[in-house]
Amino acid sequence: MQKPPQSQDFALKETSPNIGAGSITGDKLSCTYDLVEQMHYLYVRVVKAKDLPAKDVTGSCDPYVEVKLGNYKGVTRHFEKKSNPEWNQVFAFSKDQLQASFLEVVVKDKDVVIDDFMGRIMFELNDIPKRFPPDSPLAPQWYRLEDRKGVKVKGELMLAVWMGTQADEAFPDAWHSDAATVGPEGVNNIRSKVYLSPKLWYVRVNVIEAQDLLPNDKSRYPEVFVKVICGNQVLRTRISQSKSINPMWNEDLMFVAAEPFEEPLYLTVEDRVGSGKDEILGKCVIALQTVQRRLDHKPVHTRWFNLEKHMIVDGEQKREIKFSSRIHLRICLDGGYHVLDESTHYSSDLRPTAKQLWKSSIGIFEVGVISAVGLMPMKTKDGRGTTDAYCVAKYGQKWVRTRTIVDSFNPKWNEQYIWEVFDPCTVITIGVFDNGHIHGGDKGGKDSRIGKVRIRLSTLEADRVYTHSYPLLVLHPSGVKKMGEIQLAVRFTCSSLINMLYMYSHPLLPKMHYIHPLSVIQLDSLRHQAMQIVSMRLNRAEPPLRKEVVEYMLDVDSHMWSMRRSKANFFRIMGVLSGVIAVGKWLDQICNWKNPLTTILIHILFIILVLYPELILPTIFLYLFLIGIWNYRWRPRHPPHMDTRLSHADAAHPDERDEEFDTFPTSRPADIVRMRYDRLRSIAGRVQTVVGDLATQGERFQSLLSWRDPRATTLFITFCLIAAIVLYVTPFQVVALLAGIYVLRHPRFRHKLPSVPLNFFRRLPARSDSML
Repeated sequence: MQKPPQSQDFALKETSPNIGAGSITGDKLSCTYDLVEQMHYLYVRVVKAKDLPAKDVTGSCDPYVEVKLGNYKGVTRHFEKKSNPEWNQVFAFSKDQLQASFLEVVVKDKDVVIDDFMGRIMFELNDIPKRFPPDSPLAPQWYRLEDRKGVKVKGELMLAVWMGTQADEAFPDAWHSDAATVGPEGVNNIRSKVYLSPKLWYVRVNVIEAQDLLPNDKSRYPEVFVKVICGNQVLRTRISQSKSINPMWNEDLMFVAAEPFEEPLYLTVEDRVGSGKDEILGKCVIALQTVQRRLDHKPVHTRWFNLEKHMIVDGEQKREIKFSSRIHLRICLDGGYHVLDESTHYSSDLRPTAKQLWKSSIGIFEVGVISAVGLMPMKTKDGRGTTDAYCVAKYGQKWVRTRTIVDSFNPKWNEQYIWEVFDPCTVITIGVFDNGHIHGGDKGGKDSRIGKVRIRLSTLEADRVYTHSYPLLVLHPSGVKKMGEIQLAVRFTCSSLINMLYMYSHPLLPKMHYIHPLSVIQLDSLRHQAMQIVSMRLNRAEPPLRKEVVEYMLDVDSHMWSMRRSKANFFRIMGVLSGVIAVGKWLDQICNWKNPLTTILIHILFIILVLYPELILPTIFLYLFLIGIWNYRWRPRHPPHMDTRLSHADAAHPDERDEEFDTFPTSRPADIVRMRYDRLRSIAGRVQTVVGDLATQGERFQSLLSWRDPRATTLFITFCLIAAIVLYVTPFQVVALLAGIYVLRHPRFRHKLPSVPLNFFRRLPARSDSML
């Protein structure tokens, strides 16, 4: 089913940024930073000062440094009562914003009323040297302070001043002139940063049996189960079938844990003494650091653990170790699995946890985050709309965050990042967010989502630079909205074509997923736990990668019900089946002689294939080869991107969108929930009818030989006997030829009534008669 193209406003646009990749000029920057536009900065590193004069009555000073360039001013932190302070702070002034010909570095003494001038150093911009990595950093020098008349005064300041680009190693930690409004407490929240996801393991706890339990009530058979707690995850075994003091389970419980292991496994054996009332028979605590790690499916050794009995005496909890009670466990950290922490449709990493099982990389992937244009205002400040945008890119375990460009609807980042690639069939996700924490202790604020882009590496040609402007599309309750565009340059460089092509023959996931597969429900639960662990750990970094950012990048809510997504998936299935439907319509036209010449040619081809059956498979594969070669002319030239028509985002009913954004459990009024429930019931009723019809057809096939209808079964087995004799004595080619000519017969020899086999099949009984 061919869908109309989406509107130009939501379309991908090819761009031609002024980047080093592909250019003839052999700039030093081009070798490592060639996917972004060069941005020139004036860097000032304020290292330390010595012999500063005393300004207070106490004979000391509280020094700090001001770096001034035109209207821009950067300030270091100040020290209390210190004449030899060390700052080691870097200031970066964008060359595009330079409005002065002199750089002024002033040392001041902080005072209650007005800060005292201690001395300054002046630099003429034309005399400042240029530096390009990989040149060594410019060595700082001591400069004697001068007063406002240019006379040397007491005190010296160690500085390094140079012109560089964003490739400079001082760039990420520098104070930027375009963030001059951000206070010292918020600077940390606007810097670029690289994060690593924690190393995740599946923890397999095989609860085998317990021995010599001591229930408090000896007059009843204990109903014992085991509860295991790992972090925020709580799982229970079923109640043991052997209701005795030596219960058995032999049940596997799976958890997710992250290195470094901060919490142990807490295991309790409990007795169900009544409805909703459980009595603890024993506990044990197992440190995950001591648990055996396995790389394959070979079972690990079992161990017996003593159970401790906790008793409450006079309101105080006392521990009593009962060596007679113990539990038999098989615990291991399964390193042969890949711990899924993102949606399986957009996985960026498919490697197992254990590093020993990793294959060598097949190439590298580079992303140049150039700029964004036309961003929407995300918040209000001083009565006007504003946006403080930054980007986050996630591929594999590596997350990158660009610096925040303060108060700009057209931010320019021009930052480049690189990842190792181990599998081409993976996806990188790049999101744009509005920073809600740049003004210090705004703990209640959240980083709002502006939009995201996904790029599947397998859709890119190797060693080609793709420069495109991607629309940032977000679905709101009011409808799909374009929040702006992000301009990216991406390049996938393949180090070994043979290794990459060889990857296409490998299973997508590590082999443990196929040797010891986990159930769909298990995988879904474990994925949710893994996402929570990753978001919690990254939220503790400095600066933190916020929980709402991580969840948006990992598609936490992708499993939630959405009428819009259901419709989109239905039409995707129809699109896949449209080819089959088209072939069926074409065959129907052939059989009905709509085009006599084509039908005659098909007759000839059919007779040739029947007489020479060895040509059937070569003909099919040759036909597929020719279709592929023909389609090469119209191959996609651009990476795929978010498609509003495919997603049915632009045609969704307002109530369907409101339902999609509803919380779980619902927070809507009862009448709306009732209406949605009734709508869901009507849809489910249609699905139920289709499933029932499919079951009916299957049961009719079964009833051919079941003697449920004795006459029908008699007719069928008689027909089978006659067909077996006829096919035995008649060459197969003759049978195939006669069957084909009968199917392709002229409409003059057809009638509109259903065929005899179809009439016979529809009369067969099904078990629908027995349904209530």
